[in-house]
Amino acid sequence: MSVTLDGQALFDEQHLEVEPGTFSRDSIEWAVPGLDGVLSIDLGGRGRQIRQTGVLRARSRAELNDKIGAISAYMDGDTHILEMSNGQEFCDLRMDIFKASKERTSGGGIAIDYEIVYTQLKVQ
Repeated sequence: MSVTLDGQALFDEQHLEVEPGTFSRDSIEWAVPGLDGVLSIDLGGRGRQIRQTGVLRARSRAELNDKIGAISAYMDGDTHILEMSNGQEFCDLRMDIFKASKERTSGGGIAIDYEIVYTQLKVQ
């Protein structure tokens, strides 16, 4: 079993790391005349950020561009499911950032470091 995004095996697992952040809550606070302190209204859970880093490898520049294009297509504002090889699943993810950097020659092709930042929209 491999790491998949919506069932698609897009990532090389060799240096892949996924770091889930903590869930947060939001509130509104107002000063009210005649009240000592503030009025605080709890707005509930607001999700969390999940950061994924790794290395993409390809045999050619064209193959690497295809991989980058396939991953970039998930920056569509929709929600997605990231499933890890250990069975852990992150649902309701919106891909907010995809950065590729440090391109280099590797073995029989090209490798590039990447970082993806998702926002998990629903509190589980």
